[in-house]
Amino acid sequence: MRIRRWTIVFLVAATAVGVVAFNARQTRKAAREERLAAQQDVVADAARNAADIAFFEARIAADPQGAIDRTRIGALYMQRARESNTFQDYLRAEHASRSSLVLRMSRNSEAYAVLASALLAQHRFVEAREAARLLVAAAPAVDAYQSLLGEVCVELGDMPCAAEAFARISPAGRASLTVAPRLARWAEVRGDTATARRIFRAALNGVQRRADMPREQAAWFHLRAADLELRQGRITHAERALLNGLSRYPGDHRLLAAMARLRAAQHDWRGAIENGDSAIAVVLDPATLGLISDAYHALGDTARSAEYFTAMETAVGAQPGAYHRAWSMFLLDHGRRVTEVLVAAQTEIMSRPDIYGYDLLAWALFKSGRPREARDAIRVALAVGTQDPMLLYHAGMIERVAGDKTLARSYLRRALAISPWFDYAAPDAARAALDSLSRATSISWVRGSSIFRHAK
Repeated sequence: MRIRRWTIVFLVAATAVGVVAFNARQTRKAAREERLAAQQDVVADAARNAADIAFFEARIAADPQGAIDRTRIGALYMQRARESNTFQDYLRAEHASRSSLVLRMSRNSEAYAVLASALLAQHRFVEAREAARLLVAAAPAVDAYQSLLGEVCVELGDMPCAAEAFARISPAGRASLTVAPRLARWAEVRGDTATARRIFRAALNGVQRRADMPREQAAWFHLRAADLELRQGRITHAERALLNGLSRYPGDHRLLAAMARLRAAQHDWRGAIENGDSAIAVVLDPATLGLISDAYHALGDTARSAEYFTAMETAVGAQPGAYHRAWSMFLLDHGRRVTEVLVAAQTEIMSRPDIYGYDLLAWALFKSGRPREARDAIRVALAVGTQDPMLLYHAGMIERVAGDKTLARSYLRRALAISPWFDYAAPDAARAALDSLSRATSISWVRGSSIFRHAK
């Protein structure tokens, strides 16, 4: 009886294992089929975009006075630029919208909207603000236009302008998928991260219900949500947002690069390399090249690390315009081109005195051996109340060298309390700095006690 009982148990267990294995195979098969279908949809979307562009190019050639057609093709150029990160398409969108406005300035708000968005994408923020102001003046009741002006003003550090623009948005318009991400960013910048997350959660639910939304826009929503969650230490939520985005738009280089950053923050170096390589296969982003270089260095492969670092510096040199801030921070963290980055940051802050401009300037001054000037800059960056752990980390490291040990400890502890995974290298550096500060305090206390006993 005992043998028969164990035989039955074994057969039941084997059957259960077989069922689980079969279900797992079916799940993997379904996932592969879903990814394949999504990839085919992406290719189809790109083909439709190209066909639409060709259609309007033909119409414009046949009708040189068609203002509306120029606005429409400008919007299509913007969509393609966001999908492929092609800088020339942003220039084409700008040219098309300006041409439309030359032909017709009145009742042509959409052309101003395309123009402001194209200038914003090129980081020409002063011009973008002027275009957005003209747009709002022409159609002040449109909430999307007010939010666009608010977004540009935040990028410029013009907080009164941003506050005024966001305050004019109607209660009904605040739930719009065009407006909500900008309101979330405005809340985050002011330190209200709970409101920012709530707005984005509702926006993502709206995205899921919109089957007609272009895939690159849906992917962007998931990217922004993941960035916000990762900065606030909610790594599981960040990963879920990225995986959901990649299931809908599997080839999106922005999502793949963000997943590489997340894997690096977890010290999953091979995962970071795999996702990073997939991202740069689509768009050669210098910051992602630098991350892959660091991942190989962490694995002990110094040769591959050097290859990617060289590729990153080459890519930075080939990019149009000034240094991107993410690349600039990477260069500073590795002690490369410090003087160039400092000059660029000092120049940019004159026209774009925003929070992250002052953060970059502070870190460039710090890396240049000028901690007291760096302290002045980082305090400006923190003045609005933004709860970004990287800002607090920079502030802590700067105050540590500038001489305020108590403030340094406070900033570093706050950074780690918000998120232990805000970066793949900085949290470890913050912990090491805190240990160093604690040891220095202990030594000072012991010495002070010894002196006191000797005096007695």
